[in-house]
Amino acid sequence: MFGDFLKRLTQPDPEPLADTDARLALTALLVRIARSDHHYAPEERALIDQLTMDRYGLDATDAARLRGDAEGLESEAPDTVRFTRAIKDAIAYEDRLKVIEALWKVVLADGTRAKEEDALLRLVTNLLGISDMDSAEARQKVEAQS
Repeated sequence: MFGDFLKRLTQPDPEPLADTDARLALTALLVRIARSDHHYAPEERALIDQLTMDRYGLDATDAARLRGDAEGLESEAPDTVRFTRAIKDAIAYEDRLKVIEALWKVVLADGTRAKEEDALLRLVTNLLGISDMDSAEARQKVEAQS
């Protein structure tokens, strides 16, 4: 189902993503981090829906539909390195920085920072071209909001 999208995303010089494609790719990244500890908690799914509603102005039905599509894409997406690098090449830095903040929200949603989530988030931060300092600031911002 997502073959053409993934092919476009992972080609050597991807074009900037259209808004709907960027939404899908970034939401799939949120799903990947939520699934990384092998416990895809209802709180994480609800938070992903809320994040997409807030970020994209979606209603609950459209947010759930986007998450469902993103879950399918995440299942079919290549390894995290290729998938994340493709997102980096197709999405502006400021948007990638906001994604790191959203990823921290998902990691912290269930009240537990699993080592798998931490490891994946460090990898994703690096592959998205975000500095460790920017990631730490994003985490602190999220923790302060909790």
